[in-house]
Amino acid sequence: MTFTLNPTHDHNPRLHDLVARLRVYLDGELADYERELGLTAESVYTRETLEPVWRRSRELGFYGVSLPADLGGAGLSFTELAALKEEVGASPRVLSTSVLGDMGGPLRVGSIFQYATEYQIEKYLLPVTRGERACCFSLTENDAGSDVRGMLTTATPDGDGWRLTGHKVFSTAGPFADFSILIAKMADDGDDGPRYSAFLVDLDTPGCTVQQGETPMSGQHIEADIVLDDCYVGPEQLLGEVGQGLKIGLGRVTVNRLLHCPTALGGARRALELSLDYARTRQVHGAPLGMLQSIQHRLADMATDFYAARSMTYDALAALDRGERPRTEAFMCKLFVAEKAFAIADATVQIHGKSGVVRGSEVESLFQRLRMFRILTGSSEIQKNGIARFLLLP
Repeated sequence: MTFTLNPTHDHNPRLHDLVARLRVYLDGELADYERELGLTAESVYTRETLEPVWRRSRELGFYGVSLPADLGGAGLSFTELAALKEEVGASPRVLSTSVLGDMGGPLRVGSIFQYATEYQIEKYLLPVTRGERACCFSLTENDAGSDVRGMLTTATPDGDGWRLTGHKVFSTAGPFADFSILIAKMADDGDDGPRYSAFLVDLDTPGCTVQQGETPMSGQHIEADIVLDDCYVGPEQLLGEVGQGLKIGLGRVTVNRLLHCPTALGGARRALELSLDYARTRQVHGAPLGMLQSIQHRLADMATDFYAARSMTYDALAALDRGERPRTEAFMCKLFVAEKAFAIADATVQIHGKSGVVRGSEVESLFQRLRMFRILTGSSEIQKNGIARFLLLP
């Protein structure tokens, strides 16, 4: 893999075309749409704001493009999907995460088709792939993050169904969703101890309340709390089998861990681009800022870190495409990408000086997003634990 801040993917005509068209949409039509609405990273927007993006992205072939052909997608490889996610991450568009279907769309449901019944596919999943419905994923609780087995949300048997009671937090896309893929602890233990199950919970069900979640440091209003108070779900809403909840919720953890990395790489790429532009144009003592050796060395370090992080990520993704299971490498990628992407963002602030600490600037937004990545989807410490377990195996 060669170093570039403008990958063209000439070796893959399909991907070359997709990336080129995606850039045109992000920088053109979507940029115009956001400008008309006056959207910023901290704007509060509604489902009605997102639906036109879902429909247009589907028309253009981006929404759900990673799904198999029989579900309306193009059956992309992991590497191809990662390249598109990198472009989304490198885009300053506020609504960019809705283009491929990250924001409650096809990318949230693609992995659960294998567990769903025909009824669930028709009622819940296929409408999501068509941009007609949206979902959120509800696993995390205030005292159950990395330790998911510490969850307190319970499912108590009631006839053929269950009554759900609990409080889920950080359900991304919750403010815009129709239903939640929700994991709960069964009130009755199995022979081997506590069991956890997954349910498709309609968010307008009596006993289910969607509350505005805490606003993350990025300023985005995309999180919701799902509060359940004796909320009934029928047997047709059980996803998979009783006791499969953690398998469903965490089953694709290696794939998901790797596919989060390209988004952060895109943000790091954008930060490096902004730094290079600023170094070329900012005048200091009658010369461009980039003429200072201290700035040149910092830029060299940033570019080298980006190249290393990107290379290892796409190497692991290629292994996935070959049918391998790069579990330890996924831990390593998440750790390295998270730490180096934030280091690049931090250096970008430093290079920009006063203009880098201005509220509402793109530099500030990148800094906040990439700082969060060191925590979200598993903190750096969790990744180190996974790596160490492998290293210490007998």
